[in-house]
Amino acid sequence: MNPDLSVLIGSISLKRPAMLASGILGISLEVFERIHKSGAGAVVTKSLSKEPWDGYPNPTIVGIKGGYLNAVGLSNPGAPYFAKMISKNTDVPIIVSLVGSLEDEFEFMVKQFEGIKVVAYELNLSCPHVDKVGLEVGDDPNLVTKIVKRIKSTTKVPVIAKVGLGTTNYLDTVAAAIDGGADAITAINTIRAMGIDVETQRPLLSHKIGGLSGTAIKPVAVRCVYEIASEYDIPVIGCGGVSGWDDAVEFILAGASAVQVGSAIGDRWIDVFSEINDGIANYMKKKGFSKIQEMVGLAKRF
Repeated sequence: MNPDLSVLIGSISLKRPAMLASGILGISLEVFERIHKSGAGAVVTKSLSKEPWDGYPNPTIVGIKGGYLNAVGLSNPGAPYFAKMISKNTDVPIIVSLVGSLEDEFEFMVKQFEGIKVVAYELNLSCPHVDKVGLEVGDDPNLVTKIVKRIKSTTKVPVIAKVGLGTTNYLDTVAAAIDGGADAITAINTIRAMGIDVETQRPLLSHKIGGLSGTAIKPVAVRCVYEIASEYDIPVIGCGGVSGWDDAVEFILAGASAVQVGSAIGDRWIDVFSEINDGIANYMKKKGFSKIQEMVGLAKRF
């Protein structure tokens, strides 16, 4: 009998454990459908704001040893426009990523998706390179609690808080999100970083400071998942450096119920999802696991 790859993240039920991370592959419903058919358990959208944002000028993404530096600037067409774009969705498990700095902004955005098929909202509380949103919000536990509470009072759709490493203890952000009623936690976002071209002596990114993603941050992300799962009784989604099935299994053993894949798309395209699924299934057969849940957090035994 083949292992069961379905996962349950609180009340969110997905057929497969690996999903597309936010900020990857644009905002087209047709692309989302292709990604889902390729094996992704869910698709997380680019982070959407109340109004359209242009983002930063190029270069915004640069490949480096061990991953990528990016400072796109959260460019997006705005929540109202995007809601219209996915209004005909019937099959894709879409998780809508939202970014803002005020409770009212999040309530407005959530209301745009009433009656549209989405499985959850992921709150971007951890973007490392845009002022007044992202990490600046995540570093204010009181604001995090207020935002999550407002959204929970506005919708019955599950709410996921995405945390990162800012200037305060990220576990305080997790606790604040839980206090507000969050259904799950995504950990982590990209890590604040930069690079310099030694020939031109200029920063690699137009914004100078960006976020580091890719395999270089995986040990940090695994540590964070392990700490969150050890400290709090809330489902965790692992994110950061997942490029193969063994990375996904490592996150699951640390305490993640599912994982997100981002930078690996740039190297392996969307085939990476089926590769991860097949690898996890083979691992489960080898180790005698029948369900993903049986593996979640096993590393905490030691």
